[in-house]
Amino acid sequence: MTRRYQALLFTPEVRAAQARERSPAALGVPEAGEIEEPDRLGPEEIAFLRQRDSVYIASVGASGWPYVQHRGGPPGFLRVLGPDRIAFADLRGNRQYISLGNFAGDDRVALFAVDYPRRARLKLLGRVRVGEPDEVAEVMAAVEDPRWRARVERVLVIAVGAFDWNCPQGIVPRWTAEEIAPAMERLESRIAELEAEVARLKDG
Repeated sequence: MTRRYQALLFTPEVRAAQARERSPAALGVPEAGEIEEPDRLGPEEIAFLRQRDSVYIASVGASGWPYVQHRGGPPGFLRVLGPDRIAFADLRGNRQYISLGNFAGDDRVALFAVDYPRRARLKLLGRVRVGEPDEVAEVMAAVEDPRWRARVERVLVIAVGAFDWNCPQGIVPRWTAEEIAPAMERLESRIAELEAEVARLKDG
């Protein structure tokens, strides 16, 4: 956990809860505002984000209620534009536009990215900028993908504020069809070989 992440999230109420529970997480934590410089993604974080095919993004509305949405696509849909910026195409969906409305009132967001097979997860805090495709042509070129089936309505560009790698506890390993395809092909090939051998033995 970075010190910037701690400074942003360890509020007085959080610190009080940590003290009551005797959590070691509170030891040596910087005060809010003490660390002004945002975190910068390193090679490990950049590689992790580029491999993801989904991410959860949370925003906060004017009512104070948080809202979480899932965004996904082919691996690489989440584009790292640099150590301080990431972006992805926002496709047309159910047209409720809750997140979009929330962004207009509060640009702070939280992202949660999970690698289920390796049981790894990365949490990221940032500030989002919403751009129409024709307004952010240079970003659009980076996030467009010919495999999209829906129309790209806008681009979300997120300035990285802080991040934290979380423990694997509670993550149930799971694999996508694409991830298990090579193993299934080998299994099917082996089954075909065994069936052919059985057939030869019967004929003999």
